[in-house]
Amino acid sequence: MTGWSDTAIWVVVVGLGLGTFAIRYSFLGLLGNRDLPEWVLRHLRYTAVGILPALITPMVLWPDATDGQTDPARLTAALVALSAGYLTKDAIVTIVSGLGTLFLLQAVGV
Repeated sequence: MTGWSDTAIWVVVVGLGLGTFAIRYSFLGLLGNRDLPEWVLRHLRYTAVGILPALITPMVLWPDATDGQTDPARLTAALVALSAGYLTKDAIVTIVSGLGTLFLLQAVGV
């Protein structure tokens, strides 16, 4: 038991839902039919480049599968994927090379 009442939990859930809706509506609902300035579009192109490393880095450096211990297989797979992405500029090649390297290294016991 957390000590929270059912009412308090539902108030938090509804509040977070409304907040999420407001954030998304501010971009999609209010700006959806308008042309954005070129400088905004230029900055939005870098969103994935900024977010993906932030999502992937903790899984490479402190993976749950190894109780937070960095292992050579994940580091090597990340470097192979980074190299493949840099050289080919192809997301599928990047993903397949990283996954293939990780699975291969784990299969041989690295």
